[in-house]
Amino acid sequence: MEEPGKGEEPKQPGPIEALFFKSRNVIVTGEINDKLAQRTVTQLLALAEDSDAPINMFISSPGGHVESGDMVHDIIKFIRPTVRTIGSGWVASAGALIFVGAKLENRYCLPNTRFLLHEPSGGVRGSASDIAIQAEQVIRMRERFAKLFGTATGQPPEKIMKDIHRDFWLTTEEALAYGLLGSVINTVDELK
Repeated sequence: MEEPGKGEEPKQPGPIEALFFKSRNVIVTGEINDKLAQRTVTQLLALAEDSDAPINMFISSPGGHVESGDMVHDIIKFIRPTVRTIGSGWVASAGALIFVGAKLENRYCLPNTRFLLHEPSGGVRGSASDIAIQAEQVIRMRERFAKLFGTATGQPPEKIMKDIHRDFWLTTEEALAYGLLGSVINTVDELK
């Protein structure tokens, strides 16, 4: 009896898959969660092992789980190749956290992108003690966000704290002025 798979030709990737795996593009779209973060980080690490050439990360996300966003944000800073983040559609909440993982000069967006910064929120249930612990963690996270976005934008952490107290929407022009965004681009040829 022949072993399964022996004698069979290996399945070749289709043209779209082959192009995707040859490119140095990473797509982050939809809710930021553990599964998306794991896939994104795995792809970033593989591309970093392959070459030091720049990696383009396209982001369109309503946000999601903060720690999943932290994982991607930190890996962008950790790997050797330059990561260029390119916003499209909307870059919100944990999506914005990932976006600012790149240096300012490597943060781009397409013309109709909108940005949203806001303080973290939680949906906690349980005993009063557990709710108090969760509330303390959200406060710490808010302070960390203010420092992180302050460093990324050049804004004072106190201003960030004030701005993110409520949903803080920015157009591309406002994001440029705020220091969240390096350049608005129309075509891939404008990437530096």
